[in-house]
Amino acid sequence: MTAPKIKQLPLSVRGAHKSDVRTQFAALCYRVVKDKIQILVITSRGTGRWIVPKGWPMDGKTPAESAATEAWEEAGVEGKVSSSPLGLYSYSKINEGAVDLPCVAVIYAIKVKSLSRVYPEAGQRLRKWVSRKQAAKLVDEPELARILKDFDPRLVA
Repeated sequence: MTAPKIKQLPLSVRGAHKSDVRTQFAALCYRVVKDKIQILVITSRGTGRWIVPKGWPMDGKTPAESAATEAWEEAGVEGKVSSSPLGLYSYSKINEGAVDLPCVAVIYAIKVKSLSRVYPEAGQRLRKWVSRKQAAKLVDEPELARILKDFDPRLVA
């Protein structure tokens, strides 16, 4: 019997044509402490909003590997990335002095083995562990909030 997947909310990419939408790869970094699931959230560099690590596709890397690289660069995460995505969410990437870019992020689960104190963007972002419910409240994107709130590591391949 297959476990049910997270229910995907409809994506909303406001005012964009399909050719205008950019794809990014994101990381849902998690750990389990005393049978409680914790999610790692970080702040964005520009606005200081709470987000998950994410970034652009990388040459020579799979989407899951790109998500793992972003988790390392932005949050110092070392861990095991799932090869199957959890879902998608949409958002507008704020471009200083330019038009905001509509993006769709494909999110992958990463079971965190360790957090490094020294990593490429250390000192540029805050990071903290929170419950799934708290993570869902902290982020601005409704589809991402749903994915975080409903996340169950037992369903990760």
